[in-house]
This record gives sequence, structure tokens and C-alpha cells, in this order.
Amino acid sequence: MEHGQFRVAVIGAGPSGLYAAAALLASGEPVSVEVLDRLPAPYGLVRYGVAPDHVKMKSVIRVLQRPFDPAHVEFLGGVRVGEGGIGLDELREHFHAIVHATGSSVDRELGVPGEGLAGSLGSGAFVSWYCGHPDFTQVDPPLDHPGVAVVGAGNVALDVARVLAKTADEMAETDVPGPVLDALRDSAVRDVHVLIRRGPQHVRFTPAELNQIGDLAHADVLVHDDGLLAAGVEEPAERRQKQNLAMLTEWTGNAAGDAPRRVHLRFLRTPVRLLGEDGRVSGVVVERNEITEDGRVRGTGVLETLDVGLVVRAIGYAGEPIPGLPFDAATGTVPNEAGRVVDGGVPVPGAYVTGWIKRGPTGVIGTNKGDAGETVKAVLEDLPTLPAPAHPEPTALRSALTAHGIRPVDWTAWLRLDAEEVRRGGQRGAERVKVAELAEMLDAAHGAQAT
Repeated sequence: MEHGQFRVAVIGAGPSGLYAAAALLASGEPVSVEVLDRLPAPYGLVRYGVAPDHVKMKSVIRVLQRPFDPAHVEFLGGVRVGEGGIGLDELREHFHAIVHATGSSVDRELGVPGEGLAGSLGSGAFVSWYCGHPDFTQVDPPLDHPGVAVVGAGNVALDVARVLAKTADEMAETDVPGPVLDALRDSAVRDVHVLIRRGPQHVRFTPAELNQIGDLAHADVLVHDDGLLAAGVEEPAERRQKQNLAMLTEWTGNAAGDAPRRVHLRFLRTPVRLLGEDGRVSGVVVERNEITEDGRVRGTGVLETLDVGLVVRAIGYAGEPIPGLPFDAATGTVPNEAGRVVDGGVPVPGAYVTGWIKRGPTGVIGTNKGDAGETVKAVLEDLPTLPAPAHPEPTALRSALTAHGIRPVDWTAWLRLDAEEVRRGGQRGAERVKVAELAEMLDAAHGAQAT
């Protein structure tokens, strides 16, 4: 470490963490940055939350990797901070400041009877499964029933519906792991019902995402809106909603054709109960809604039952507490002021947050850039006044990790894992195929013979 250099750790190698690392690097200040992540692979939500067929969206990785190549920022993957790894208090002994960028990973619940049945999943778990997240390789969603319900009015709901409606041959061109592709190939799903609480004039899908549903090559798209669009609705003021409404209006003329699968967009529908048989989902009871004169949504008491074997709720996420930091359960965030962690209104020296754990699960990937910039500004302002770490030498951190039985995956090791995924992709005719099992990831990263 050069004399006078400040050491900053960023915990979380997703977009929020990597934008923070890039901002620290671009500041020109004498700061060394180490990015820690509990997984052996970087990129977080881009790797494990963006649908496999969203190739354009995944291209942001080229921006996120810049701090690592050349090696201006050090990556330490496979490093768990907290229980089962290195404690936060111990980590503080090695850095002037720590920026937490760990996101919001808990699926919100519907709060209806039957939600605990097998075959009731949050979209976070389902998306992580098909994106090859090592924590979710055993999810094994039941795809042995013709009907699936997806609850939600956002892009994640459309992602789930689209992946289920595509053929295995189409998904083989993406980076989905082999076992996921096998499950999709064996899928019995024929009807995907997207349950949307409000009307078609209110949806917040991005038009590009909605258009992808209309472009499905092997699925018909059917709009169920109780005749709302045919009767005429007031045109929304917001441009994206206008575009959505135009597409949905056009699709009201669709009829079920010869396509092997169907995506049903069911507006003004709220699930009120999940039915079960032998401990797993066998149906969902849905209440029809209506829009009141003042624009509110209310139930009509009219119920219908959909024959489904899987229900995926895509209604948002909540943050998880970070041991050692204050937490606001109501917002699912760490209390902060411009990224500075505060406890009872008092700043916690050297502790900062960025991304969803700072602001809640809102915004798009690019939102994290400005958010990280605000946090980094606070870090740079505070660095000269923060206490010096007890063990500032980089080798000291490596020794501490070794003492905890942690063998970090550095950038060179990640590139070995990356190359293995590209190799597997070449065998399947895809750009890459993800390695999902943690042991296989570590073997590939550390140079062991891949199986």
C-alpha cells in the first residue's frame, strides 16, 4: 500500500457495488478498492436476475467489468461476511471505510391461505433458479402441470411468463445451466396466466418487455380484461403506458390458435386463495376487481378458479438485515443519509450503503450509477477523518481470510470460471452456459478439472 492511501471495501459485486468501485477509482483520490462477494462470480443482479434471453441488457457487464481490467480494483469472490465467514467487526480492522451493496433478496408474500404449499414460489427464487444462482439449484419448480399462474404487474412477471412460454430449443441459445434446460424441455406447461390487480391502462411494464411477449414465436397472447378495452378507457398521460395500451388493445382481437402454448394476461384479478392437493398447489382462486370512479381498485366478490400446479408471485422484494448495522424493517433498508449509515440519527463511522439496501428495491440497473455516486461522494468527504485500520496491509486481509478457511476467488480465478462457461456454451451453440453448482464453480475457478 502506498503511503497515505485509503483502503475501501465494497461488499457486493452487483451493479450497485461495481458502480461504487468505479466512482471511487474515477475520483483520482489515493484510494485502493477491494470488492468482496460471497459468490465466486461477479455482476450480481445482472448475472442472476436478468432473464437469460435479455442479451442486450446483460451487455452492461462490459461497463461493470472495467475497474477490474486492468486490475485497478481487486475482486475477492467466495468471501462471506458475517455468519460462516469473516465477521464485519474483524473486516473493519482492514479498511478505512466499508460500502455495503448487498441488495434486497427476500420475496414479498401474497398473504393468502395456501401460500405455504409446494408449488408456491417467489419470483426471486424462480428467476435465480433459471439464471443458475448456486443457492437455488435445488428449487426444482414443478412444471408437470399444464397451468401456471404468475402474480404481478411488472417486468419480472413478464420475464417469468416469457421463459415458461418459450421452447427449450429457444432457451438452449441462452446461458441457462444444463439442468434448467432439461427441466424446461420436459415442461408440461401450456397455459401461463399472468394475474394483474389493476386494469390495462395502469400497467407499468416497459413497452419493450411487453412487446417481447407479443413476439413469442410459439405462444398465443390472450387478453382478458372483462371488455374494458373494447368499451374504451381514458388514455394515460404517461408515454410508456400509452404504448402499452396500444399493444394490449391490438391483442384483444387475438384468439387461441395452433400455438403449443398460451400467455393469458388477466387484468383486474387478485388471487385470494391457493388450493392444494397432497400438499402441493392444485389451483388458485381469483377475485375479479373493478375500478371505482375515483380510480381505486376494489373486489367484486366474483370468484373464479384457475387450474394450475405452480404459482409464482412477482410482487416485489424486501431487504435483509445486515448483522452489525441498524435496519428499518418497514422500508427494508439500512437507515442512511446520502449513503452514510446512521444509527439513531448518528453516523456510524466508516459504514456506507448503496443500491437497494440504501433506497429499497426500486429503479433499473442504471439507477445504481447515480445512487453510487452520491454514496462515494460521502465516502471521499469522510476518509480524511476516519480512523486508520489496525491492519492496513493487503496481505493481512488474505491471512485473516485463510484463518477462516476462505480461499478467495480473485479476478484471474474468475476468468478461468468465465472461460469454462464459454467452453460449455460452445458445445451447445450458445455464447456461454452457466456453471451453477458452487463446488463446480470453485473447481473451475481454482483450476481443478471440471466435471
